[in-house]
Amino acid sequence: MAGCVFCKILAGEIPSAKVMEDADFLAFRDIHPAAPTHVLVIPKRHIETVDDLAPEDAPLIGRMVLAAQEIARKEGIAKDGYRLVMNCRSAAGQDVFHLHLHLLGGRKLRLMG
Repeated sequence: MAGCVFCKILAGEIPSAKVMEDADFLAFRDIHPAAPTHVLVIPKRHIETVDDLAPEDAPLIGRMVLAAQEIARKEGIAKDGYRLVMNCRSAAGQDVFHLHLHLLGGRKLRLMG
């Protein structure tokens, strides 16, 4: 999608610190980390929000969560704990309109709410 920063990362137009990649998704370090470990997992297909997911996207989302689990283990944060977050639209804090899963950890995180 023209103008989408994550699509530009996928196209190689913007560099990223890749952590993991397969045919369907890419994981890379957030350039404005909210925790010592802050990795974004994005689908290679442009999907704007969680609300735009279809039932056939369930396997993709499941694989994104499992990728985050594997990354957490490799980063050494799985034992102490980590947070997975998907924001949906501006009121929830989504600022890039390309579906993405945040993996946060590496320190004690504040309670949400």
